[in-house]
Amino acid sequence: MKLIIQIPCYNEAATLGITLNELPREVAGFDKVEWLIIDDGSQDDTIKVAKACGVDHTVRFTTNQGLAKGFMAGLNRALDEGADVIVNTDADNQYNAKNIGALVEPILSKGADYVIGARPIQDIAHFPARKKILQKLGSWLVRVASRTNIPDAPCGFRAMSKSCARQLNVFSDYTYTLETIIQAGQKHMVITSVPISVNPDLRPSKLVKSIFNYITRSVFTILRIFVVYKPFFFFMTIGATLFTVGLILGLRFLYYYMGGDGSGHIQSVILSGILMGIGFQTGLIAFVADLLSVNRQLLETIKFRQHN
Repeated sequence: MKLIIQIPCYNEAATLGITLNELPREVAGFDKVEWLIIDDGSQDDTIKVAKACGVDHTVRFTTNQGLAKGFMAGLNRALDEGADVIVNTDADNQYNAKNIGALVEPILSKGADYVIGARPIQDIAHFPARKKILQKLGSWLVRVASRTNIPDAPCGFRAMSKSCARQLNVFSDYTYTLETIIQAGQKHMVITSVPISVNPDLRPSKLVKSIFNYITRSVFTILRIFVVYKPFFFFMTIGATLFTVGLILGLRFLYYYMGGDGSGHIQSVILSGILMGIGFQTGLIAFVADLLSVNRQLLETIKFRQHN
């Protein structure tokens, strides 16, 4: 059994050494523990620090591709290197490496495919109140969209089985944290969470640049992945709503028309026709989107079987 611990990095020379020095080389249940660094176009000495600390594998981008693409590149390389379980952590030493054993235990015991760390958010002194609120909001939205019960969805400290890693496909170029949970939930993987501890803050978050930016991009990511995996429900709900409103307006006109007062409500007929037409067309889009979704699922199944 091989465990590979991957760390996405972008200009992390100042903190990477601290993080790597805390990582274990032995974890119960594994014959080998290896380290993988994803250098996302760093312009500092990230790679030099990684090599000096004895990193086993590196993935390098010549330009910055974003956290999501770095995460996926790490998974693919880890799978190529024969990983049975992959742990993802951050380069700023935010997560306590001593919790890795607890993080992988549900996978080793066949109790889960995907394990997400749960930070003690309310007890973290260096987390501002707004960040705690964002964490709660984001986690709630992900729980609704993924039909899971993960308390700390934005947490980057997570473990994946080989089978889970092979089925994940990140479409966003912003972050993988929310999208992969929703995706795993929609694919009926077993997802669980374990309590973890955190270390003192070494640097500000590179992902949360502003509240508005974080909320906007996170909501868009959640909406996008939901449309990808539930296109028929999404478009049919919109189509049915528009069609129903249009139908009500049409019936309203008929009511007044039968009472001899139809001339004053012509605008209702026009709006009714527009809404019913748009609703009907959106309903047709729902069927087309569902067919595309079936095709995507077939392609994902073929890809998964090719790697087994």
